[in-house]
Amino acid sequence: MQIILLDKVVNLGNLGEVVKVKDGYARNFLIPSGRARRATAANKAEFEAKRVELEKAAAAKLAESQAQGAKLGGTTIKLTQKAGVDGRLFGSVTNQDIAAELVKQGFTVAKSQVRLPVGPLKTTGDHAVSVALHTDVLVDINVTVYGETA
Repeated sequence: MQIILLDKVVNLGNLGEVVKVKDGYARNFLIPSGRARRATAANKAEFEAKRVELEKAAAAKLAESQAQGAKLGGTTIKLTQKAGVDGRLFGSVTNQDIAAELVKQGFTVAKSQVRLPVGPLKTTGDHAVSVALHTDVLVDINVTVYGETA
């Protein structure tokens, strides 16, 4: 299916590009989320009429993400979980726990934006975690997990 991208999509293309994707990907994800439209003649004409407006909105979104990334960069989050004597956690620290702590600190972050490179954190200590605020803005933060004995 031919689609027009209304936003930058990782590993697919930039705003305004006409790309060919599988039908299910377009119908089930890109079109419902507002990131793309079918590449019909009417939609192409409508897109060209709104191109400047969409590019301005995309630039504003990127600038906002970069500003938030500058504030968030280098932040250290401290979490406490129940742990055994050897430093292994009884549960784990997930991206939801990290996002909730960032929201408590005043940042606007969804759990899907928190990227854990090796999966949930299962040991105490310092861990490096990435937060993807935008497709072009990736910020590294530190998560320190303290063990709480039962």
